[in-house]
Amino acid sequence: MFAPPVQRLITELSKLPGIGSRTAQRLAFHILRLEKEDALALADAIREVKEKIGFCEVCCNLSEGPRCVICQDARRDQTLICVVEEPGDVIPVERTHEFRGTYHVLGGALSPIDGIDADDLKIAELYARIESADPKIAEIVLATNPTTTGEATALQIARGVHERAPDVAVTRLASGLPVGADLEYADEVTLGRAMMGRRAV
Repeated sequence: MFAPPVQRLITELSKLPGIGSRTAQRLAFHILRLEKEDALALADAIREVKEKIGFCEVCCNLSEGPRCVICQDARRDQTLICVVEEPGDVIPVERTHEFRGTYHVLGGALSPIDGIDADDLKIAELYARIESADPKIAEIVLATNPTTTGEATALQIARGVHERAPDVAVTRLASGLPVGADLEYADEVTLGRAMMGRRAV
């Protein structure tokens, strides 16, 4: 239906998450309409990110060098680690301006159905980091997603940390009602979490 180079572009674009064949076609035609310089700039950006970006040797976040900018920041509280599933999860936590510790990126969540177990994640690296930390880690904040896989991952990590370093506090992000929400529209699970996580005022 299309010339082979166009079909190849559509096929490659459709491999991206959330991109179906029709969206891939629209993107391919958009790229074809771009000025040559703009299209080549996009190709160069993809090539550059694949060549230059790796993983931080400390926290497993995306990094251009051996260590990411957060791990290089001496103002960060080195005794506090926030555990997240993916590199993209660091950004919303940083936007809150409430967390001044460091991070540990797992690279996913436990999912036996998908064949993802503890060996496929950076859990062992987290335990090694806790055991060898200087200064000692005071708290691990589990900020995995509030999904079945995220909860299972958080529980396994909590157990592992308690076994290896009983003096390290392990906390979980609170979950419940979003600001501005009406009770009548909240589902039972969300409302139940909000009730369990209630605090004194």
